[in-house]
Amino acid sequence: MMRDFEADESAVVAAEDAGERLDKFLSHELEQSRSVSKTMIQDGFVHVNDHMKKCAYRLSKDDVVAWKEMQITRQIAVPVNLPLDIVYEDEQVLVVNKPSGMVTHPAPGHHRDTLANALVYHIEQLSGINGDVRPGIVHRLDKDTSGLLMVAKTDDAHVHLANELKTRKTERKYMALVEGVIMNQSGTIDAPVGRDSNNRLKMAVTDQGKPAITHFSVVERLHDHTIIECRLESGRTHQIRVHLAYINHPIINDKTYGHGLKDDDFGQYLHAKTLSFMHPETSKLKTFEAPLPKEFKQKLSQLRRQDK
Repeated sequence: MMRDFEADESAVVAAEDAGERLDKFLSHELEQSRSVSKTMIQDGFVHVNDHMKKCAYRLSKDDVVAWKEMQITRQIAVPVNLPLDIVYEDEQVLVVNKPSGMVTHPAPGHHRDTLANALVYHIEQLSGINGDVRPGIVHRLDKDTSGLLMVAKTDDAHVHLANELKTRKTERKYMALVEGVIMNQSGTIDAPVGRDSNNRLKMAVTDQGKPAITHFSVVERLHDHTIIECRLESGRTHQIRVHLAYINHPIINDKTYGHGLKDDDFGQYLHAKTLSFMHPETSKLKTFEAPLPKEFKQKLSQLRRQDK
């Protein structure tokens, strides 16, 4: 049993998760395997309402599940010489352009092919706040979403950038190619996002979810598609993908929230194109842009040709 338990993170059990086993709940929250979650629980890295519980413990509504980071040797981000597209770098922060298809940090099935593996190979100093699994990683992008990510080189910078995200001072803009033609020039989707009660591996708009707001504006209308710019006001898991599916305009090639149609091998057409934040040392606003991936541009060219 661990003494002086100080949690790194916690979650309050929603009504839809009441009755769930503790190990299953934790694996979904942390997006990791059941075996890793069981090890965390058995080794005392997890408390429920300030007490240790067994893996099979059935959760109740409003239970507080708290956990400490546990370093799993096989999930440590080992240095691997992978390409790293550095948009900006100084002694405090790093901004990288992640390609579609790359996982942000080690996870089951991805131990040596992630952005974190590339970071520890190319960058000498990274924040240690998230341990050896997610060195320097302040926030993440889905595997098949491309674009800009903040990376912290020092712990102080990490705390600053994480607070910027938490207080919604960081501005993030995305480009998305969606199904159908959106007639409104702009709009706001204000709908809570939480775990899908029918499929715990997915997110959904649900009354038991956390507040989530996505603003969008139309960039270009095509015959059967629309190119839009999205701006996040909150940062829930899969938020843009869930919100656009919710208004019946899912992102093209989104195999989880779309209509099951993939007409090429590229991931969902969602790109984090703009990132703005206050620099942790100078307090000056820094803004960065990343061009669309070539596959994204080729898709747009193809659709425009079809419209003629």
